[in-house]
Amino acid sequence: MASAFADSQELDRVTLLAAPLRWPRPSALDAPLKVTPQKSADAAAQLGLLTIGDLLEHLPRDRRTARTVATLNRDEVATVVVEVRSIASRPVRRHGMKPLVEATVADETGVMKATFFNQPWLQRKYAAGTRLVLHGKYAARNAFRVTSHAPTDESTGSASEVAHYPATEGLSSTQILALVRAHLTAAEHAAEPLPARARVQRGLPDRAAAIVAAHAGNHEGGRRRLAFDELLLAQLSLLRRRAQRRASGAAPVLDGPQSLSRRWREELLPFTPTGDQLRAMAKLDEELAQPRPMQRLLMGEVGSGKTVVALHSILRAVEHDMQAVFMAPTETLAEQHFATLQALMPGEAVRAALLTGSTTAARRVDTLSKLATGELSFVVGTHALVEPDVVFDRLAVVVVDEQHRFGVRQRAALDAKAQDDLVPHVLHMTATPIPRTMALLRYGDLDITTLRELPRGRQPVATHVASTDAERARAYDLIREELDTGRQAFVVCPLVEESEALQARAVTAEYERLRGGELRDYRVALLHGQMRPREKQAAMLSFAAGEADVLVATTVIEVGIDIPNATVMLVEGAERYGISQLHQLRGRVGRGAHGATCLLFGPKHAARLRALERCSDGFELAQIDLELRGEGEIAGTRQSGLAQFKVARLPEDEPLAEAAKLYAEEVLVADPELVEPEHALLADALARTYGAGELAPLPA
Repeated sequence: MASAFADSQELDRVTLLAAPLRWPRPSALDAPLKVTPQKSADAAAQLGLLTIGDLLEHLPRDRRTARTVATLNRDEVATVVVEVRSIASRPVRRHGMKPLVEATVADETGVMKATFFNQPWLQRKYAAGTRLVLHGKYAARNAFRVTSHAPTDESTGSASEVAHYPATEGLSSTQILALVRAHLTAAEHAAEPLPARARVQRGLPDRAAAIVAAHAGNHEGGRRRLAFDELLLAQLSLLRRRAQRRASGAAPVLDGPQSLSRRWREELLPFTPTGDQLRAMAKLDEELAQPRPMQRLLMGEVGSGKTVVALHSILRAVEHDMQAVFMAPTETLAEQHFATLQALMPGEAVRAALLTGSTTAARRVDTLSKLATGELSFVVGTHALVEPDVVFDRLAVVVVDEQHRFGVRQRAALDAKAQDDLVPHVLHMTATPIPRTMALLRYGDLDITTLRELPRGRQPVATHVASTDAERARAYDLIREELDTGRQAFVVCPLVEESEALQARAVTAEYERLRGGELRDYRVALLHGQMRPREKQAAMLSFAAGEADVLVATTVIEVGIDIPNATVMLVEGAERYGISQLHQLRGRVGRGAHGATCLLFGPKHAARLRALERCSDGFELAQIDLELRGEGEIAGTRQSGLAQFKVARLPEDEPLAEAAKLYAEEVLVADPELVEPEHALLADALARTYGAGELAPLPA
């Protein structure tokens, strides 16, 4: 990185040494960004460009080669870099219109006439000899109608490159370029958060030079330095959050004999745990036996048995005469987990209950009473578990499913429900594998356990993308063939109600259509999230018992459904789902002794569907998904979610993220509170990015 950056700089060392010493004033970057007219100011605000600092951190998306005058074609919209030869304004006969400004401009390949509308002041601004970036439309008779423009230092000619910025209606890339040119000298006031020693060791340019280079020099070299800063702050936030959690209080020590959990594992489970599951349980045992609270993420391939590992941690709490909680993001998912856990638990040895927003008042009162007295060992629920009136007698273990769907405060509220100043051990679960980059940046405050090994007996699932009427007819032929041999099938639709806007097959309409159409000779059941709990339970029980041949459902079947007899899944509107969700859905078939098929109805050119057709590895699919979608929102502590990176590109910048994590660990080992003078500006950057709460002292 360092040599590439240095090679691009043409700085005169003698001039630099002779220059007067100037101290940066970071407050200068907080000055409001003045943009005219008002339409452009509104557009700038929409892009988040409120201050000069915001503008300078709004980096070009790329640098594009400009066209030359000689190569322009009639009616072509293009960008050119030219020099003004002459410029003048002339009146327009139409009433109310401002004078036109016409300039003769040229590059090394030719000359043309450029016309600017409603901007008479440009005659004074763009004198002869001024180099300009012009964007517009090339018309007949060698005329160029300008839609946006900016002065530039770029040389004219065929090799010219122009910075291209993320823009919006009302503020073009060229207008942003003009603003950047006007304010780029303010980059000298950028605060430098990294100590000089750290920059030298890593070959990093200083931040001010990186900003300038990102806009007007070695774009990639400057961008990577700024990306390193972004990733470093994210890692510091995550690692300090982890340290705060570990120092926040003692956890219950669960180091007693494994009387119940061992008997359950060796005698009562209807299958032998995989090697990965056993190793994960052993790791949990190590951490549960410590006085500091466990913070671990459990992820794995679809069908790898994460719930069994989670239940082991729950039983460790129960056999210590303590309590455990399993929190899911939706009622449907909580109900499914409760049914699955009840089927796996060792009979009456564990008294459990379900608590959601739909729990009846009488059942809720009874459950809360038994939780408060310790009569209930275990509860499965939703956000309802964090309500103030939910009190535990001795909470020791918390399992949070799909933890990214809960706010930070919700998880903290559950932590606070432990008694005697203890903090519960927490096991986070995610239904699908997470790419390494995401694990590093979204879950950097957690230890990670991965399950890759599938239980014996899992069958491969052949996946096909279909779209034609002929393929649909063959799909129903396949479903009927499987049903005739005693197997079962899922049909998944994306919506509960009809929506003309989305043009998707609503599950209720599809259920009625199939019952009277292609599957009229078979028993068809319906399941969706808007049904009453009792109706949902009845539908699932009938399908699980083989009393229904086909289950027409929404994605409520995505996780927690185990029907070994199901061998076919047909997914309507498959392009409306993400890769991970589709991989989860097809994991509902092939769970028994028979091979299985998943039919994805959607456009055959869709990259996500093609990936699912050729790949069955959830970890590889997760990486593909990240590359297709980008990183989205990654890190942060805000209740509503996560902060999106402005500069870092993921997964492309994974090596930078690794380097940032290593340096963050180095910094926090030496200075956990970031109070040393050399880290003062780093602490300030952390507070400015993630809030002043990030600098709260760690508990003693």
